[in-house]
Amino acid sequence: MHATRKQTVARWVLALFFIVAGVNHFLAPSLYLGMMPVWLPAKEAANLVSGAAEIAGGVGLLIVSLRRAASWGLIALLLAVFPANVHVALQGHMDGLDAPAWLLWLRLPFQAVFIAWVWWVGLARRKSA
Repeated sequence: MHATRKQTVARWVLALFFIVAGVNHFLAPSLYLGMMPVWLPAKEAANLVSGAAEIAGGVGLLIVSLRRAASWGLIALLLAVFPANVHVALQGHMDGLDAPAWLLWLRLPFQAVFIAWVWWVGLARRKSA
């Protein structure tokens, strides 16, 4: 079954978002390192792995044969980084980002939005008419 035009556009937008965000892990690592809890070991490696995973997932969304695997990988990644987002909200600030505490809390529900978006563009089946 073929994707709708809306799904195709949304897939490209989401893929671009993940690719840019992934590249940013390499260009501005301090932003991501500042999100990680102090108890997390090998922060630098975790940053590089998550950045590479975002890039690979974004590219994978655009390749039909990789789309399902990339979608499941991105969903797993979004779930894996959620504790860091909660950590930042609990801290009330994020190193390298001048954002009010309320915004750090507001961004938490967007993790579910991104998971739903990945599912819709990469895993949802279109119903036959």
